[in-house]
Amino acid sequence: MGYKVRNLALSQQPTIDIFLKGTQGVHSAYVTSFSTMDKLEGTVSITAKHGTRFDELEIAFIGVSKTWVDRMTSGTTMNGRTEASHRFLKLIQPIEDSSLPQPRIAEAGRTYSFPFTFVVPQQLVDSACDRVSNDQIKSAHLQVPPSLGDPDLSGFGGVLLDDLSPSMAKISYAIQVRMIRYRETDGKATTVADKSRKIRVKPAFEEQPPLSVDEKDEEYRLRQEKTIRKGLFKGKLGRLVIETAQPKSFSLPASNNNSPTTPVTTMAKVLLRFDPAESSAQPPKLGSLSSKLKISTWFSTKPRNDFPSKKVFMYDARQGLYSETLSLSSRCVESAKWERHTSGSTLTRRDSAVSDVSSDGLPEASSHYAGGTFYTAQILVPLTLPMNKNFVPTFHSCLISRVYALKLELSVQAPGMTGPSMSLKVPVQISAEGSARQEEHRRSLEEAARAAVDAQAVFRARSVAPPSDEYLGSSTGMTVLPPQYEFVAPASPAARQTVSAW
Repeated sequence: MGYKVRNLALSQQPTIDIFLKGTQGVHSAYVTSFSTMDKLEGTVSITAKHGTRFDELEIAFIGVSKTWVDRMTSGTTMNGRTEASHRFLKLIQPIEDSSLPQPRIAEAGRTYSFPFTFVVPQQLVDSACDRVSNDQIKSAHLQVPPSLGDPDLSGFGGVLLDDLSPSMAKISYAIQVRMIRYRETDGKATTVADKSRKIRVKPAFEEQPPLSVDEKDEEYRLRQEKTIRKGLFKGKLGRLVIETAQPKSFSLPASNNNSPTTPVTTMAKVLLRFDPAESSAQPPKLGSLSSKLKISTWFSTKPRNDFPSKKVFMYDARQGLYSETLSLSSRCVESAKWERHTSGSTLTRRDSAVSDVSSDGLPEASSHYAGGTFYTAQILVPLTLPMNKNFVPTFHSCLISRVYALKLELSVQAPGMTGPSMSLKVPVQISAEGSARQEEHRRSLEEAARAAVDAQAVFRARSVAPPSDEYLGSSTGMTVLPPQYEFVAPASPAARQTVSAW
């Protein structure tokens, strides 16, 4: 009986339709992507099946992130689940009273239309994040995050693609319409009818400075050394060094409504150095170099006040991590060209950072280098994102973060060595270009800033006071006086001296 009563009540609610400009109908499977500073324009239509009283109509553009984490005990049963929800964005469309029925009763069979216009903001308001440890983290948390974790929206247009996110983390945007009535008894707001339409948001993200990675970092490794032997039970051939630095970001194209046709690429550079145990020893033969991309989604059921890390994750039951790894490429590097160098002095490796190179651009010496001959080589590794997945930019929010890492594995053809011999793990970013509207807005802001500086210069105060004593004296040394200016030097007995025009 309760089920039937509920269905009857729902059937009597006014019908709400949300029409979005630039889309193919109300119920189309085609989803438009919106970027930073893009406009969301449309119309809300409300048709009541019978006379319906309401007090307020709210049309809003909202953004919400939701997470949940299962807490496990030492046994096989679950100890409970923690959940969190954060509404980080809410923009309300102003509605004039004259456009609403007077009194507030929607007449049966009549359709009421209300236009709306929203703009995807460049950043969130300060109140969206207030529990951080420093300004850098707050600036990251105030970036508008991308849509994430919704299989109905992930992808381009009508093409749905996996965005490599777990069900425990979701970021969604929607146009939300609510008809509200306040109860006469206690003034509490009740919802008469409501409707939401999902929106896919792909905001612009600029490339951030490279991460600072040192030798003790547990997440990444930008340099590795390994001893290469002549044979299984023979002496040492030398010491092989492999190192790299954080490459430029993968730059996603501007948001559009079609499937991407241009691959998203970047380039990594791998530096090699071989310090032979004997001057006559030659570098080992190289095998293959493979690259893999690790996608990590961090989520938490409490607001984070720092960037996510495995140190915190291991001791906090309210944090979760989901990772996937995709193969990018594998190529033979046997033909890599080694270059011979001779140094009369011992070069030692700096301890300031793993990715340091010497002043001449060569990799730093290995820990066993004692001077003399050494060899170097470099390998350029082209990287391309798979087109059968939907990648979102690197971002950090209060509850959810997405980061990427590049794993490079090098195999060496030496006796006793099989499989990948050496590996590096380097952070890599994914950035996103802005739409044409955002670029136009950025240029207008720059022009306005320049105009403001010029305007302030006009009204800048200038000193018109007499010169101080230290500048008073003989007029002989004054060569930049205005034409026909008479300068009197009180300290000089000379009565007066006139400087002619230039």
